[in-house]
Amino acid sequence: MLMKEYRICMPLTVEEYRIGQLYMISKHSHEQSDRGEGVEVVQNEPYEDPAHGQGQYTEKRVYLNSKLPSWARAVVPKIFYVTEKAWNYYPYTITEYTCSFLPKFSIHIETKYEDNKGCNDNIFDTELKDQEREVCFIDIAYDEIPERYYKESEDLRYFKSEKTSRGILQEGWRDTQDPIMCSYKLVSVKFEVWGLQTRVEQFVHKVVRDVLLLGHRQAFAWVDEWIDMTLDDVRDYERKMHEKTNIKVCHEQQEHSTTNASSLDDIEIHDKAST
Repeated sequence: MLMKEYRICMPLTVEEYRIGQLYMISKHSHEQSDRGEGVEVVQNEPYEDPAHGQGQYTEKRVYLNSKLPSWARAVVPKIFYVTEKAWNYYPYTITEYTCSFLPKFSIHIETKYEDNKGCNDNIFDTELKDQEREVCFIDIAYDEIPERYYKESEDLRYFKSEKTSRGILQEGWRDTQDPIMCSYKLVSVKFEVWGLQTRVEQFVHKVVRDVLLLGHRQAFAWVDEWIDMTLDDVRDYERKMHEKTNIKVCHEQQEHSTTNASSLDDIEIHDKAST
């Protein structure tokens, strides 16, 4: 198992980011869903935990075959998805990723949010703090983002919010920004297959880091779209976007299945004719 702790600062308060996070995840999922790939929401409902209190439970299927490296695509099914289960007790969340095709693979993410610049070295439980892990700061403005995800309108080196007047984020903004908050994410990746474990776990952490960087960039770049929303507003937006995204993903999945079936029929007819 490879464990890393990511710390991502934002020019927001923890209370503001509660809305921004929900808005960003819903909009981002819809934007990234295309050609039968993306995020299908299976379940999204209130959930109460004896220890953490009232929260929200979400289960999703993340279709991502084309996102895999070539060596991984060679050994997985064409219709391939990861199950995401999330328990949101904001400002504390737990997220788990599993795959039925790869039973020895899992990702566990524990997240806590605080109004500081990432200076809390003891934010996670004492039984976890002594485990060996690398602490990685992610700079939403100046860390390099994969070229395919870059948008000029989301470049925080040049973005200034009209409604909050926050930005442009200059070099060293984390030391001077007010307000400021930090997402602390303890990410554990496990792939218990001899000969592939190190390679897969390192690759998954790279993907996780890219996703965290992109998501937090977008949450601030879209701040003028969500800053006036209430929790009820963003829940309504979330529900509508989930419906649109499910239609988009499921329709493409059905077309993909139909195309595959037709192709198999054509092969069978051709084989019979040849015989």
